Amino acid sequence: MRKSLNSNMLFAAVALLVGLLMLGCEQGTQQPTLNKNAIQAAVKEILSKEKVSARSDLVKQSSVEKILKSGELRVGFEAGYVPFEMTDKKGNFIGFDIDYAGRLAMEMGVKFVPVNTQWHVIIEALTTDKFDIIMGGMSITQERNLKINFANPYIVVGQTILLNKKHEGKIKSYKDLNDSKYVLTSRLGTTGEQAIKKYMPKATYKSFQSEDEAGLEVINGKADALVYDLPFCAYLHGAKGEGKTVFLNQPITYEPLAWAINKGDPDFLNYLNNFLQQTKGDGFYDRLYKKWITGTKWIDLLQ
Repeated sequence: MRKSLNSNMLFAAVALLVGLLMLGCEQGTQQPTLNKNAIQAAVKEILSKEKVSARSDLVKQSSVEKILKSGELRVGFEAGYVPFEMTDKKGNFIGFDIDYAGRLAMEMGVKFVPVNTQWHVIIEALTTDKFDIIMGGMSITQERNLKINFANPYIVVGQTILLNKKHEGKIKSYKDLNDSKYVLTSRLGTTGEQAIKKYMPKATYKSFQSEDEAGLEVINGKADALVYDLPFCAYLHGAKGEGKTVFLNQPITYEPLAWAINKGDPDFLNYLNNFLQQTKGDGFYDRLYKKWITGTKWIDLLQ
């Protein structure tokens, strides 16, 4: 309402000044009090103040200001996406994204508040202010980008295939799985599901609420292949599927992962991109990559 009122006042002021200017022009030297240059300067000053006011309002509306004022950084994710966000034996959230969120909160001088959220409603939860940012291994897609904004990618993954052992040597590519006789699994609402529908549309598809369930279906011989993100397939193959699965580790898609925020917040987006660049330069990113992506010691921490 305040913004609308300011706009109306601006319009009225400018209209008045323009009217006085036109009147002065019509009456010529008969109105010496009406100075054309003075009126133009006044209009320019009003417009300048309005720009400053609009910029000030934009800053106040930024999530950065809200986070600093509340003293909390609320981070949305869904635990279970290995190795980005998981739950350890003690019930604590751990993972690549969790460590990054903690560092972000520390740099902002606020408390890190994790908000574990079901994946199928996570974008809706962000847009309805249930948290400030999604740091949950979200792939950038054009469909999602119509609803939310993404910071610069922090890692690139792709969809890979985890085969049941019985297909070893017979199936060498996703193209070989594009047949109705093969049962493929993935998690509901993910880019793994999208990859199956796009690249293997003839296959029989079974969706699951979690990637663990989808993977176990393959390990137990009830499905032929899991299509999912490379880090998870690599983990599942080594931790639970050794001797029971074959890992085709060549990605069939290109999927950059990024943090997501609400639209219309250039200040927060700028902060996140600069923060990411800084942590890549000071060695923090490399330490996390070695700990969670190429390292395996964290597996012992899981339930």
